Amino acid sequence: MRYEPPADVAEALRVQEELRPRVDLVGPGPAAPATVAGLDVAYAESGDRLAAAVTVLDATTLAVVDEAVSVGRPAFEYVPGLFAFREMPALLAALERLTVRPELLVCDGHGYAHPRRFGLACHLGLVTGLPAIGVGKTPLVGEWAEPGPDRGAWTPLRDGGEVVGRVLRTRDGVKPVFVSVGHRMSLANAADRVLALTPRYRLPETTRTADRLCRRALAAALA
Repeated sequence: MRYEPPADVAEALRVQEELRPRVDLVGPGPAAPATVAGLDVAYAESGDRLAAAVTVLDATTLAVVDEAVSVGRPAFEYVPGLFAFREMPALLAALERLTVRPELLVCDGHGYAHPRRFGLACHLGLVTGLPAIGVGKTPLVGEWAEPGPDRGAWTPLRDGGEVVGRVLRTRDGVKPVFVSVGHRMSLANAADRVLALTPRYRLPETTRTADRLCRRALAAALA
C-alpha cells in the first residue's frame, strides 16, 4: 500500500478513520520469526530535525544483522494522536534502505491502543504489509490493573470497555510495558514476541538497538 501524506489535520483524521477497518487484529502472525525489526525516531531539541532508525535482529541470538537510518525533518505538525504522520516518511525511507526484509516490525509506540485505534504500528503494518506490533513505555489510552510482580505477568489494557492491549511485565519488579497489535498479529502472540525480545532489560532489544542508532545518526547530522 502506498503512503500518501495528509495535507492537514482534517485529512489526517480521515485517513485514520478510513484505514482502521483494514487492520488485521487476528493474525496470528509469526510465532517464530527469523528476523525482527525495531523502529525508533530521535528528535533534535529544536524539534525541527529527526533521525529514524531501523535495526533488524536475528530473532534467536538478538544480534543486529542489518540497519538503516534516514535523517530529515518532521513531516507533519505535532498533534496528539497524529504522531505517526510526523515519522512515517522517514521510517519508510529507512525501511527501504534495508538489505534484509524483516518478518516482524516492533515499533516504539502504539498500534491499536490509540484514541482512534490506528497508531503508528497499525499504519506501518498496513503500508508495508508486514506483521507489526507496538510497544509503548507509557500508555496513550485506557485503564488497567497493575500486573503481578513477576516477569510475564500481564493485565488487559481496556479503553471504553474494549481490550486494546496488554500491560506486560518484562522484568521482575520493574515497570511494565504497553503492548498492542499493529497489523497481522494476535495480541497473545504480540506479547509472546515482546517477552522473547526482553531477556535482560525492560524494553525489547529491537527498541534498544534502534534507539541507540537513531540517537547516533541525529548527533552526527547535527555536528
